[in-house]
Amino acid sequence: DPSRPRQGTRSMKAFFFLVPLAASLLSALPVSALEPDEVLRNPALEARAREIGRSLRCLVCQNQSIDDSEAPLARDLRLLVRERLTAGDSNVQVVDYVVARYGDFVLLRPPFKPATFALWIGPWVLLAAGIAVIAIRCRRPRETAEPLSEQEKSRLDAVLATQKE
Repeated sequence: DPSRPRQGTRSMKAFFFLVPLAASLLSALPVSALEPDEVLRNPALEARAREIGRSLRCLVCQNQSIDDSEAPLARDLRLLVRERLTAGDSNVQVVDYVVARYGDFVLLRPPFKPATFALWIGPWVLLAAGIAVIAIRCRRPRETAEPLSEQEKSRLDAVLATQKE
């Protein structure tokens, strides 16, 4: 029957649909840029280092943690974190040390203080302003057209009459 697609065509369509789907799903999995020579032998210290690494921003990439970034500076920060932990610092001391060197920007979740108010409140202010603009535009009365004059009505009727012919 020529109207039915061949079996091979269906499997090709499925192949060209499923392969990109699988690739996109696999690319969404979390990937760590951590190299084997960076991993600490002590599992407890390594777990703490990973926890700290997930909270620190890569200063090169800016949208990734140092654990996710492959930038050389991120590697240096990962090594610094592990060095400080091995020296006996607590998690808070390590983070404070990094913040003292690089500022609050190195934190993926900066603290709520006057210097960072714009980061925390800015999006909400913009959202409220957008809602206010929409509300004002929706409440504004619509302009209504004046009714047609007798001369305009007769001219319109003449045009419509020629259209019917």
